[in-house]
Amino acid sequence: MEKPVIGVLANVRTVNDESEAQYVTEMNVRSAGQLTGATPLMIPGMPAVVDIPSLLEVCDGFIVPGGRANVHPDEYGVKPTEAHGEFNRGRDKIALPLIQECIKRGQPILGICRGFQEFNVALGGSLHPEIRTLAGRINHRMPPDGTLEEKFAHRHSVKLSAGSPYVEIFGVDEVMVNSLHGQGIDEPGERVIIDGRAPDSTPEAISIKDAPGFALAVQWHPEYKAADDNVSFSLYRAFGEAVAVWKNNRAGTV
Repeated sequence: MEKPVIGVLANVRTVNDESEAQYVTEMNVRSAGQLTGATPLMIPGMPAVVDIPSLLEVCDGFIVPGGRANVHPDEYGVKPTEAHGEFNRGRDKIALPLIQECIKRGQPILGICRGFQEFNVALGGSLHPEIRTLAGRINHRMPPDGTLEEKFAHRHSVKLSAGSPYVEIFGVDEVMVNSLHGQGIDEPGERVIIDGRAPDSTPEAISIKDAPGFALAVQWHPEYKAADDNVSFSLYRAFGEAVAVWKNNRAGTV
């Protein structure tokens, strides 16, 4: 039997000071493939050549991963400032409608870090460009120095709401996670349920009210050494199971 296909949305970077390249990190590809039993497929953030209806037919599920660039504040009605950082408008134009369509169809989709923020914006919410400047908040940004292992180390807990899908997936109501983000949810979007918060109240896990399928997003990075982390492993396994069910239902085998 053919494996399910999981589309992983790409980011963009400049190569040789002039040419732009679309890329997905190996840790995102590895976790998307090894832990879900699916074949990962990179999706370029190029709306001029990428057709969303076709993507929805080719792929059985989607991962919207993290990235250095931020969602452009135009997408949530705010004037851009220096604090908003750099942008990737091409990815915005693919990610936001893709999230909306997957939620509508019940097609499995998982958001990670920037993807978590894109979930909120896609549903009409807004973002704060620098949550560390808010009273009572900690610095959630990636440590500027150190090894990869040090940068992706667990840094704070996330308290999960009773009855949330995350408690069902993880089997506990509190987990430890890494933290590599500067922006965060300001106003939650319509139907966005905040299921988990850091000790400083920063939203870290969301689901979508009345979503007919798997539609979850986390602010941390579960893709780092996902096979060795019980929380990450459980999240990808649950997502992979949802993708397999979608594929089987579409094929008429269930």
